[in-house]
Amino acid sequence: MDKYTYRITYSQDDNEYVGLCAEFPSLSCLDKNQAKAFTGIQKLVKEVIADMKKENETIPEPLSAKQYSGKFMVRIPPEVHRDLSILASENHISLNRLVSAKLS
Repeated sequence: MDKYTYRITYSQDDNEYVGLCAEFPSLSCLDKNQAKAFTGIQKLVKEVIADMKKENETIPEPLSAKQYSGKFMVRIPPEVHRDLSILASENHISLNRLVSAKLS
């Protein structure tokens, strides 16, 4: 449970903090206290995992444990591809390097 990706954000609509877990996107925990929202979502994830184990369901792998290749494909409009290629050429760098720099 502690290897999962948690985030705490503030909800203006609810006037409370929201605890979220990336690996369990349907779960959330609201609380007026930021720390309690965090411990609340952790507790909820722990309970859900226990239920999933009991039902022999597949438990999501923590994002932190996954191996990433460093490659992904993205589709962009041809005009954007052309413009980025021109920009990369003008800067004497590869298109891959230019896009990587823009994403980071």
